[in-house]
Amino acid sequence: MRRGLRAFVMVVLTIVLFGHGHTPARSAQPDPVAASRDASVTLRSGDIVSIILPGEASLNKDFQIDSQGQILLPEVGGVTISGLSTQQANDLVRRKLGNAFRDLDRLRVVVKEHRLIIQVGGYVKSPGTYNLPGDAGVQAAITAAGGLSQGAQLDKFKIIRGGKEIVFDYKKYLTVGDPSLIPSLQPLDHLFVPASAVTGNVQIEFDGRTLAQSGDGGEERNAIKVFGEVNTPAVYAYKPAATIVDMLLRAGGVTRYATVESIKILSNGDPVVFNLQAYLDSGDQKLLPPLAPGATIFVPKQTEEIRVGKHTVYIMGEVAKPGAYDSKAGATFIDILANAGGPSRFAEVRQIRILRGNGTVTMLDLNAYTEGRITQLPAIAAGDAIFVPEKTENPNEPTWLKIPPSRAVQIIGSVGKPGRYEWSNEMSFFDLLGNAGGPTHKADIAHVQILRKEGDRAKPVIFNLEEFISKGGMLDRVPKIVPGNVIMIPELPQDPADNKAQWTRQSPERSIYIIGAVAKPGRYAITPQMRFLDILTAADGPTDKADLRNVRVSHRRTGEARVSQVNLARFFVTGDDHLLPRVKAGDVIFVPDRNREWLDDPKETTVRVLGAVAKPGRYRFSDEMTILDLLAEAGGPTTAAMQSRILVVNLGCCTEQARMFDLLSFAKTADTRMLPVVRSGDTVYVPDLNQNEVKQTLDFVKDIASIMSSFTSIYTGLSTSTTVTTTTSQTAK
Repeated sequence: MRRGLRAFVMVVLTIVLFGHGHTPARSAQPDPVAASRDASVTLRSGDIVSIILPGEASLNKDFQIDSQGQILLPEVGGVTISGLSTQQANDLVRRKLGNAFRDLDRLRVVVKEHRLIIQVGGYVKSPGTYNLPGDAGVQAAITAAGGLSQGAQLDKFKIIRGGKEIVFDYKKYLTVGDPSLIPSLQPLDHLFVPASAVTGNVQIEFDGRTLAQSGDGGEERNAIKVFGEVNTPAVYAYKPAATIVDMLLRAGGVTRYATVESIKILSNGDPVVFNLQAYLDSGDQKLLPPLAPGATIFVPKQTEEIRVGKHTVYIMGEVAKPGAYDSKAGATFIDILANAGGPSRFAEVRQIRILRGNGTVTMLDLNAYTEGRITQLPAIAAGDAIFVPEKTENPNEPTWLKIPPSRAVQIIGSVGKPGRYEWSNEMSFFDLLGNAGGPTHKADIAHVQILRKEGDRAKPVIFNLEEFISKGGMLDRVPKIVPGNVIMIPELPQDPADNKAQWTRQSPERSIYIIGAVAKPGRYAITPQMRFLDILTAADGPTDKADLRNVRVSHRRTGEARVSQVNLARFFVTGDDHLLPRVKAGDVIFVPDRNREWLDDPKETTVRVLGAVAKPGRYRFSDEMTILDLLAEAGGPTTAAMQSRILVVNLGCCTEQARMFDLLSFAKTADTRMLPVVRSGDTVYVPDLNQNEVKQTLDFVKDIASIMSSFTSIYTGLSTSTTVTTTTSQTAK
């Protein structure tokens, strides 16, 4: 027992002695080889160091040297170790921790990983400060910043280190791949990427092609300016060995409209004319003029000068590309016409004229050649001119006669210029509609009809142009028009109040009917976008006599008869769209008249209000209503009404009885329990004070009821006495 207690005490002493910064005797010793290897390493900002002190969990972890060169240690705070060797850092940390910890003989500071804290700015996608591996270079820093932005100037990268600037050519490094061309990075360096001079003073998004088209000379005084008929006019950097041909190639070459025989060069203030065509024909290097820094090259446009030559043929009129063309030996009329893009759709190909160089004129019917009626085309010689005239309007010959049915489309109906139009495959439905002047303001563009021929039959296609214009959609939904189609734009019906004969223009399949107590009942056109209120508004709304609580809609297109009842009065109070039904073409909307509503309802569904009220009559009744609602609907009692003796006659399904209601007493107490129950089929009678007979009759009825009640009691008592006497006599016997 004592030996067990002694062992327990030893364990407790061990915990007390070694639990607060003391290292057990059997802890691992520091590695002398590793310690000597790390002793000469110089610590830098960004490096990650490990502090090893067995038994201290708060110290046995990694610490990174921040941009100030410090590590943050528990109990002591920041300790500057940047620029020290690991041995010096080890001694400094041991001294700093000596005030808070004991037994620091085994403390060791080692370098775990070298890191670089680099700031990247300028024309990169994500400028900022980055923590990179210790061996990272300029390319790794740019990659960490998201890469270069479009418009960065690659030949003037800059590293700012300790107030000094190191400028290097990153573009040359990317070209040759020599690492010695770019400096290595050190902690706390600032890598700056400048913007190219051609990007201007406004930050915009552009691609490499846009940058290339802006040239590479920027605003340098020695740059070469190339403009005129070149594909990429811009300012380009001067290079001593570059010739004018090199500069034209850098500008994307000359265009097809360039006058290559008269390229103008302004170099050192002296104008020079350069014949590119002669140089290309001879290859003589002596024809290349020298280029000085800051020179200007201008390539004039061909049309600015009259083009003549011994091989030139001219084509003009209704062709795609009229102009002067160099004709080669063997070139035919078709070759020249094809090079000019062919006749336009307005060309009169039956009246082509060929103006010969000797002054004669040759007529050509190209239409006859294409149909095989002639087989030979006239020869074209240098100096000839081909003229393709425009179609003329002959007052004696309608224009549609010039267009054969195989190339015609007819458009009729409510358009600006209905008629017969020539069709080509590059046209669309909207081209044809625009050529016809577009729909008129009366056009029903929701039901455009396209009649297509399929063999010996015609098939109609309906296109909702209104929905396509308002909502958009896929272009393949637009009907494809081919020659021979007939397009009909129907017209919306006129107001039926103006001319009811125009109703026949609107088919029943696209009509809705509204009748009853509305300002303009009739038949109206309806589109899928229209709603119940749209139709009601088109009819100028209900009249002042309309019964808004009992509007009915007969749905006739649902396959079976169905009627919806609409409480329009409740909609105007609540604004709930769910109270309004969905209407379609073919439906009938009926707005009843409030003054004749009792003729349409059976007596079992109404309540009669008679006597001294403002408007006696039959009224619709619901379970939510009370006798007060009925009296209010009837205009209320008159001044001569006997309000204390209102009679309610119940003729319901369960009992038939009459009750008296005192309206004056209810007005004083507001006790709702005094209100009599009223059901459909009942009668409410309000007597008149001037009718004494009524009062007497009521009193007489009351007295008769009292006498009958007394008589019933006496009769019941006599019957009981007789029964008892009879029973007693029989018992005695």
